[in-house]
This record gives sequence, C-alpha cells and structure tokens, in this order.
Amino acid sequence: MSAAELKHTSHSSSSEAATSELRPPFRNNVGSTVWMLAKREWIRFFRQRNRVVAAVGQPIFFWLLFGTGLHSAFRSGGQDFMTYYLPGTFALIVLFTAIFTTISVIEDRKEGFLQNVLVAPVPRWTIALGKILGGGAIAFVQALAFVALTLATGNLGFSPALLGIVAALAIASLALTALGFMFAWPMDSTQGFHAVMSLVLLPMWLLSGAFFPIPPPTAGSGVGQVAMHWLMRCNPMSYLVSCLRHMMLSPSSGGLASNSEVANYWLPSLTVSWLVSIVFLVVTFVGAWMIVLRPAKGDLK
Repeated sequence: MSAAELKHTSHSSSSEAATSELRPPFRNNVGSTVWMLAKREWIRFFRQRNRVVAAVGQPIFFWLLFGTGLHSAFRSGGQDFMTYYLPGTFALIVLFTAIFTTISVIEDRKEGFLQNVLVAPVPRWTIALGKILGGGAIAFVQALAFVALTLATGNLGFSPALLGIVAALAIASLALTALGFMFAWPMDSTQGFHAVMSLVLLPMWLLSGAFFPIPPPTAGSGVGQVAMHWLMRCNPMSYLVSCLRHMMLSPSSGGLASNSEVANYWLPSLTVSWLVSIVFLVVTFVGAWMIVLRPAKGDLK
C-alpha cells in the first residue's frame, strides 16, 4: 500500500470514528430527532451563563432573603420561615428553568431552525418530546444541585425520603417544562411569553402554598379565605409542593407529616399529592402533543 493510500485510509477511519461519536444512539428518524433536540437544548442553555445564573441564583437569593427576614415572623408547627419556604424554593428553581428553556421555542422559530425541523420527515410530536425532555433534564439537574447544597448546609438530611424528593423533582421538571412549551408554541414574541409568565406561571407558584400556607376552610372563615383556599386547592402546583413538603417535614417516617407539623394550614395527603402530580404530568404532556399539531404563526404550512 502506498503512502498516499495509507494516509487516505487513516483519514477515512478517523472521520468515521468522529462521526460515530456524534451519531445519536438511535437508528430511526424519530429517536434521532428527539435525541438531537434534547441535546441541543442542553448545550444551548449551559452556554448562556446568564440564564443559568438567573434560573438558579434568583430562587436561592429569595430563599436566603425571605427566610432570614421572616425568620421570627413566621411560626407554624414549630417551623421557621426558612424551613417552610424550602420546598417552594425547589419549585421555583424548576419553574424558572422551565421558563428559560421553553423560550427557545420562540427563538428557534425566529432564527429559522424550527422551520427546518418542521419540514423533516418526522412527526411533529417529536419536537415537543425533544424540547420537553431536554428542558426537563436541565431543570432536574439544577434542582439536584440545590439538593446537594441543602445537604451540605444541613438544611436537608440524608434519609429514605430523599429518593422521593428526587422523584418529585423529576415529575415537576417535566410537567412544568411541558406547561411552558404549551404557552410558548403558539407565540411569536418573547415579550408575550414573559407576559404569560407574569400573569399565569408565577401566580401558579405563589398560589401553591410555596410562599404562604393554604388557609384551611373553617366555620368562621370569610368569603375571601374560602375562595383563596379553593383557588390554591385547585392549583396542580400545590400538590407538587405538597409532595416535597411532606418528605422534607418528616423524612424519618417516609414522608408522612403529622398533624402537629402542619398545624394552622391545609396540606393534602402524600398519596393524593402523588396522584395529582402524576395526572398533571400526563395532562401537560398530552396538551403539548395536541398543541404542537396545530400550526403556529410563522410555521411552514
């Protein structure tokens, strides 16, 4: 074999090796599309450091600020506000990351990338699945980073309930990312998405029992308190926060909080919280699948 042929053979083998490293671990178009979209979300998000800092830094800042400022002003079942607010901080990290990742749907449409995917010979639902899995993975990893931080600082202890906390964070990450995708898909401007965030997504978090307790309906409750109770009770995010609160309140008992630990506020049972959270995940996935089938502004028909 001549030197030229040997050089050509070595170059071809190195090119094939590089191509095999980049090739997604699927042989069909559907799996490859989902994988590449999810991977692109991951790479794109972590290359934009300002989004990473905003998604993680702001909830932690709120936790330290409000937890310290309201430390002595809030007492319920022997909890201070920093302890009470901890599950809400996890939910806020997941929510902020879901918001920042699903903005990419609008940006991809403006840049023309989404048009290339829409004309590809793959079903439209692969776009929703890839975006949700990619964004959900980002939110989940950032929530796990905060779990590690709370374990290191002693605010969260090692216990069997820790596995339940991780599972609840995974469900919350996927469900909230799918919800964000549902709002982002029909929009053609990031300004409109930020308006939805301010009017819908953030109020969902505020009315989830994350920042203040869900008032219990009693015989002496006024109309406003009863209305607030049912508004927060019908909020699916309340049950995501409730899952975390149960397992953080009583990790030694497997996540079953006693009545004394939830005194003065309403908290659904752990079983109901898990069931509603799973249903919320399924509903948001189905909603994202249905809405992606409809053409949005700027899509190629």
